Amino acid sequence: MNSHTPTDPSTSTRPGSALTAPRRIGFIGLGIMGTPMAGHLAAAGHTLFVHTRGQVPAALSGRAEVCTSAAEVTRHAEVVFLMVPDTPDVEKVLFGAHGVAEGLAGAGGGAGRTVVDCSSIDPIATQDFARRIAALGAGYVDAPVSGGEVGAKAASLTIMCGGDQAVFDGVLPLLKTMGKNVTRVGDAGAGQITKVANQIIVALNIAAVAEALVFASKAGADPARVRQALMGGFAASRILEVHGERMITRSFAPGFRIALHQKDLNLAMQSARSLGVALPQTAGAAQLMNACAALGHGQADHAALVRALEAMAQHPVAPDAD
Repeated sequence: MNSHTPTDPSTSTRPGSALTAPRRIGFIGLGIMGTPMAGHLAAAGHTLFVHTRGQVPAALSGRAEVCTSAAEVTRHAEVVFLMVPDTPDVEKVLFGAHGVAEGLAGAGGGAGRTVVDCSSIDPIATQDFARRIAALGAGYVDAPVSGGEVGAKAASLTIMCGGDQAVFDGVLPLLKTMGKNVTRVGDAGAGQITKVANQIIVALNIAAVAEALVFASKAGADPARVRQALMGGFAASRILEVHGERMITRSFAPGFRIALHQKDLNLAMQSARSLGVALPQTAGAAQLMNACAALGHGQADHAALVRALEAMAQHPVAPDAD
């Protein structure tokens, strides 16, 4: 990319101060979720600097400056967003060779800059990452999201945040370009704790819908009509509406992959163990996710959890499409 002079932190918008627009925004990780999220920032008129492991998606062609590393992104940006798969990925992007920390040092220190991690990762590690970034003078917000690919594309994500209030206030308008429900839950790590709780609830609801539809189908009822009937009663839910339909229509193209939900439930179980908390239903859902992955469905949408129950029942909710 062409050389750019980094924004002088002394003239950048500082956390908690009045916003200037457009802003210089970095985005690292352009997958199923990151691409539309970055696209909304570009559409809002911000100058976008991006880096990703593969090719930059065509959807961002001509709308962003492509950088060769996370460090280069950071040298140009006031606010750097991360959207990568797992805890080790975040640590590598932040503190590995040519990472964000190196970019903060190269930009003359982190004053006036903020890192926003939208990945879903370990809450304890997040607290450590926040301390290490703060030691470099920059702000840090953990801001995992819920809503899947549909929510990312529609800018209707739920975003659960942890971090200093003033730092959060400084990036809130940016988060609102990507989500409708943006909440600061508490200090660093609180967003990740909330996301783990979210993933527990989602997994258990998917398992409940899957069990109900397998039961109804094997008992001889039309699962599509069963779902339609249940949508009018107390069992109605967003999971029954969306994921129940996917189970019936066999639409398992990934909006949120089983492998990623496996990772989130593993975080839940690890955290529960350290806290001395029993999560028996979460453990069961985690085993269903593991079974799906063993059956070769790890890259399918998490609605494909139903396949594990179908295998045990030796009965599909509905036939697979030809």
